[in-house]
Amino acid sequence: MTGNRITHRTADGVRIPGTWRHAFIRNGGHYFLTDLFIYADGLVDCWGLVTLEEFEEKLRTGWVATSFPEGGEASAHDLADWKFNEPESWITPELLVAEVRDSIDQLNGRPDSTGRCLAAVDTFLADRTETNRAAARAAFLAVPESQRRYALGDMDRKDWPLRVLVAGPGGRTYLPSDRAVTQKDYDNALAYFEERARWLTERATSVPADGPATPHAPALQLYHSYPSKPVADPGKTALRHDYPAPITVADTDYPSAAHAYWALSAAEPETRHAIAAAKNGAAARALATRAPRREGWEDARTAVMTHLLRAKYDQHPDLAEILLATHDATLIYDDANSAFWGDNAGRGRNWAGRLLELVRSELRMRQAGILDT
Repeated sequence: MTGNRITHRTADGVRIPGTWRHAFIRNGGHYFLTDLFIYADGLVDCWGLVTLEEFEEKLRTGWVATSFPEGGEASAHDLADWKFNEPESWITPELLVAEVRDSIDQLNGRPDSTGRCLAAVDTFLADRTETNRAAARAAFLAVPESQRRYALGDMDRKDWPLRVLVAGPGGRTYLPSDRAVTQKDYDNALAYFEERARWLTERATSVPADGPATPHAPALQLYHSYPSKPVADPGKTALRHDYPAPITVADTDYPSAAHAYWALSAAEPETRHAIAAAKNGAAARALATRAPRREGWEDARTAVMTHLLRAKYDQHPDLAEILLATHDATLIYDDANSAFWGDNAGRGRNWAGRLLELVRSELRMRQAGILDT
């Protein structure tokens, strides 16, 4: 199960999504607690990238260990050393391979063993023949035993309704401790799945109370530009902070939001004047870089930029229309000089883009008459 354990590797410039899980590697008779990295292309990193077939061989030879000897020496690198005392393992080589296969399916957006099981159950519920029940039972038993309790996503019932449904009246589940399935048990399981189907249908058709979780408009890249003067139809270039759209903030005029930002960052008043008079945003940045910074600037800079962007789009309604025309698109702002402000091919924090989205939302709020005073 991938859950929130998401990672990736890069191969030939392509990002390969992956996940990870804890495991022990036995090297030279010593057991090392480490992580297996599982990737969407089917490779597994167990102290070296191997194919799934090679991974199974690593399990067979004990390189990836699932059982441990009494008194065996183990360690977690740079953390601790210990010896096993009455060791007990909850996983077998077969279970681990099955879980890895499921992870690869999940990373590729394919139905994993649980998904295939639930599809077979749906087929049986639609046509309750013994042939379909047998297929559902086989699909259920193909789910790694360690994952069956999670198949329904119900931590109160766990997999009880599935166990009973695929066993049928008078049948036995895979758990030796379970009694033979009674007709009442079976009827309750059927009722559970009927209620589950109703709930899933309602959830699939429900509309989120406050709108979609993801944008409907495609993302927009705000590439570097070096505007020297305003133009009649600037397009997305106008959304760059250094676009020459003069603003007035605290009774001071600045040629652009970038000029204002860099001027306000400087500790000395004379330096602020020089930055405000710089020929363009790049020159303003260069002057600010060489000057002492205001105390506490790092903690205040996002609020300062938000204030400046509000001023820019309040004072230039034509530019506000350009920003509003991006609808709800994610705004990806390039800034080779700053991993804080720029997205920079996914390596930066994109605060410039995020604050533009915030100001856009505020403009939309005002346009809709929400919170008018």
